[in-house]
Amino acid sequence: MNFDLTDAAPEHKAGFSAGFATPRESYDELRQTFEDFKAANDERLAEIEHKRSDVLLEQKVDRINAALDAQQRRLDAVVLRAARPVMAAEPGSKPAVSEHKSAFDAYVRSGASEGLRAIETKAMSVGSNPDGGYLVPVELDTVIAERLAAISPIRSIAGVRTISGSVYKKPFMTSGPATGWVGETAARPQTASPTLDALSFPAMELYAMPAATATLLDDAAVNLDEWLASEIDQVFAEQEGIAFVNGDGVNKPKGFLNYTTVANAAWTWGNLGHIATGVAGAFAASNPSDSLVDLIYALKAGYRQNATFVMNRRTQALIRKFKDTTGVYIWQPPATASSRASLIGFPLADTEDMPDVGANSLSIAFGDFKRGYLIVDRQGVRVLRDPYSSKPYVLFYTTKRVGGGVQDFDAIKLLKFAVS
Repeated sequence: MNFDLTDAAPEHKAGFSAGFATPRESYDELRQTFEDFKAANDERLAEIEHKRSDVLLEQKVDRINAALDAQQRRLDAVVLRAARPVMAAEPGSKPAVSEHKSAFDAYVRSGASEGLRAIETKAMSVGSNPDGGYLVPVELDTVIAERLAAISPIRSIAGVRTISGSVYKKPFMTSGPATGWVGETAARPQTASPTLDALSFPAMELYAMPAATATLLDDAAVNLDEWLASEIDQVFAEQEGIAFVNGDGVNKPKGFLNYTTVANAAWTWGNLGHIATGVAGAFAASNPSDSLVDLIYALKAGYRQNATFVMNRRTQALIRKFKDTTGVYIWQPPATASSRASLIGFPLADTEDMPDVGANSLSIAFGDFKRGYLIVDRQGVRVLRDPYSSKPYVLFYTTKRVGGGVQDFDAIKLLKFAVS
């Protein structure tokens, strides 16, 4: 039986084969839907060229565009499930259980904290008492970090540094020493001393509070490490994502859209440069993709080779209709099931926390985020078991410390939907 994606509702397509599709099947469906989209959009453009307007054709293009977004989300979910680290042991295997992991399991299941207290006293840990919670085993800490990297769009492309203190300070040179060319036997004039400053990245507390029933905790077959990681990774990723894009820096990381922006021609250190589309709240009617090309070349070549586009799916839906001068669509689906969609040959990170297109909005970012934005993770995730606040449930107050901010203001450029 053939299933025509062009006539199905987006929500129906998104659920088609849900739960059974492999990454390859989801990827093939996405590619086919994109071919349907190109055919319908080409037909729409031909009608416009002949100065005709077909409302049904416009609706068909929008419907397939929405289906493309739904299938991309579905593919992302399938690939993510396959990529997430699993902590459960293979059937029949008997892995070595660390002393810390064994003590942590006893604490989570029954509240017995003697083992953890002894371990953290031996390690001379500070501030790790019952009121502040206990550090999770290193195995669980690693899995949480890996899961966050897989599902947090900005974390997956930004620079990440693990620290043991509460603040990371990074020195940078505001003006370097004088340099120049000299002959082999010529005198070497004394050079000026460099001027140094420092950027500070404090680690702020992020928390989640999953709840468990006594039945779950008593069930010896349940891997509580796996349960805890799966309960908190999505919550942490969502909160991080919001902060890395729009955070104000007060008790949270400072998002890159929260820095002062200036026209790229007037860029100075401490600001992010932007390129204007020339139209308030929209792309230019003629050659709309030109502003994207201008954005790419606003970035220096040293940053451009590792750059990524960042925008939400609604902005992508607008851009998906654009073609280059040879008639090729500038948005292309992922080359493989586990890769990203691309825009003008550069990878594209879906970031739903980016603003929608509107008057003066900064809806598209482009840059080398590994050099441009730094995320600092303080070592250790803490868990405090609370069986009292929400009886009969047991709450697990889980915290980690995260900071973030722009570390290289020349590595990220923004597209502003404004006249100038």
